Amino acid sequence: MKNIRIIIASFSFILLTSCALKPITSEYTFIKTNIENVELNDLGNGNVLIYNGANILHKMDNTARLNIWLDQKPLGQIRPSEYVIINLKKGKHHFKVLHIDVVNMRSEHEIEIDNKTKVIKIKPTITSNKLEITNEFPKNFDKFKYAEKR
Repeated sequence: MKNIRIIIASFSFILLTSCALKPITSEYTFIKTNIENVELNDLGNGNVLIYNGANILHKMDNTARLNIWLDQKPLGQIRPSEYVIINLKKGKHHFKVLHIDVVNMRSEHEIEIDNKTKVIKIKPTITSNKLEITNEFPKNFDKFKYAEKR
């Protein structure tokens, strides 16, 4: 009976702490803006909006936080319904994305930035992470907030 209690307590502790993803400090300069001022026409030519497009399933179980590295430097943590705007040079860029869902879910992505690149969506999936250039704001973008440096 005592062993069962220890096993249950250990299992509960692991489940409660498994989804805890500590934020990383960004080495990039975010372009600060108010949400009322963000226009799709203001993006491009190197100014790129990156947002966390996590769905409700990841938001419910608190596994939607993404730690992102860009070209081997930490971009920071973007939580669900948050975005950042950074300036990226034209050319290839390497993204590394991590979210925790019982285990570490890592993925790496190569993308090509050009003058027309405006919006990048990154979201956690059941088995990994997905990154895509959408060049359009997400639905309910008015409910998104600018990610703070942590």
